[in-house]
Amino acid sequence: MAKQSIFGRISTLMKANINAMLDSAEDPQKMLDQLVRDYTNSIADAESAIAETIGNLRLLERDHEEDVRAAAEWGNKALAASRKADELRAAGNATDADKFDNLAKIALQRQIGEENEARAVQPTITSQTEVVDKLKDGLNGMKQKLEQLKAKRSELLARAKTAEAQTKVHDAVKSIDVLDPTSELGRFEDKVRRQEALAAGKAELAASSLDAQFNELEDVGELTEVEARLAALKTGGTASPAIEQ
Repeated sequence: MAKQSIFGRISTLMKANINAMLDSAEDPQKMLDQLVRDYTNSIADAESAIAETIGNLRLLERDHEEDVRAAAEWGNKALAASRKADELRAAGNATDADKFDNLAKIALQRQIGEENEARAVQPTITSQTEVVDKLKDGLNGMKQKLEQLKAKRSELLARAKTAEAQTKVHDAVKSIDVLDPTSELGRFEDKVRRQEALAAGKAELAASSLDAQFNELEDVGELTEVEARLAALKTGGTASPAIEQ
């Protein structure tokens, strides 16, 4: 994957409004899982691309250092050759002095070449250094966002588990709520009350039956006394019962 594509994806992810995405998501948990995967994969790709960019920058820096060092060495050689030429010329040896002056000129040309190369690569090193710094900052920002996403996911998981536990507890408590007529105890209480009402009904019915029987007994007693008095009248006796004095 091209580095431009990777860095473009990093920029897109960094600008993403995670909270807004979660608010509009049908399943925030799935979206968080997907975002964690996207960030993790992008970070891995970015680390590889940034490492390559840093590696190229370090090569440029080493080449630049080599150019600067070579320019300095050629400058020293030019100075040494020039001094030797001056010594020879002072000694009256103009021919050899010219040779060393020519060597000094060649060294100076090499020095200028190395300086030009060092000067030419410097803007690239400067711009690449800025790019690397920005990429490092972006990568660190992505890593921080990834940790935030993981924390958010853990928070949502904990809240989901808490809500599930609360629902279970609520259902369990509701099932034993004595004030709830639909609960197990409520239904059992209603059954007991019906049984008590049935027993009370039977007792009331039995009591009514006993009252009727006693009434019948009283009626039988009255009839028996009437028959006895009627028999007494027929025999010439009195119909009134004897009253003890």
